Amino acid sequence: MQTPSPNLPPDIHWLPEADYKKAVIQLRLQVGGVLEPFDTYGLGVFIPGAVLEIVKLCEDFGLRVRGMDKPISLEMVRKERRGTINYSG
Repeated sequence: MQTPSPNLPPDIHWLPEADYKKAVIQLRLQVGGVLEPFDTYGLGVFIPGAVLEIVKLCEDFGLRVRGMDKPISLEMVRKERRGTINYSG
């Protein structure tokens, strides 16, 4: 099972880790499929990074609609991915 952050409300349902990973893989494949036509215009190199950012935004959105005060922000996603965000305050 996913380990919830101590900052999350306890009533959020967490999928078992295997189910969560399967769902994320399915989402990545579907988002990648949606973006595939951009490869026709030579933009295929950008698709994997865009897929990762979209998946993270979807995760943040899911938390937000379940009551967690989580920003839905591309800037935050990019900072997390680069490791330049400081969660300690």
